[in-house]
Amino acid sequence: MRQRVPMVRDRITIRNERIKLFAAFSSNMGLGLIGFAVLRRLADSLQSADAVMIWWLTAGLAFHGAAHYITGYIRKEDTT
Repeated sequence: MRQRVPMVRDRITIRNERIKLFAAFSSNMGLGLIGFAVLRRLADSLQSADAVMIWWLTAGLAFHGAAHYITGYIRKEDTT
């Protein structure tokens, strides 16, 4: 009778891929918000930055920074 080998490596791989997808989504959202803040300002006028632009930039940097934090949850696969 064959013994069932646990699929630990596959679970770790699946988890890592999901974490990478979520981190990429968060990073892209952040960069999109930063781009929106800059392009919105350029479309309106080239005067000094207002509070709305600062909020868009802050939200974008928070999303982008969270993506770097999320990638810290990636587990290493045991290759032995």
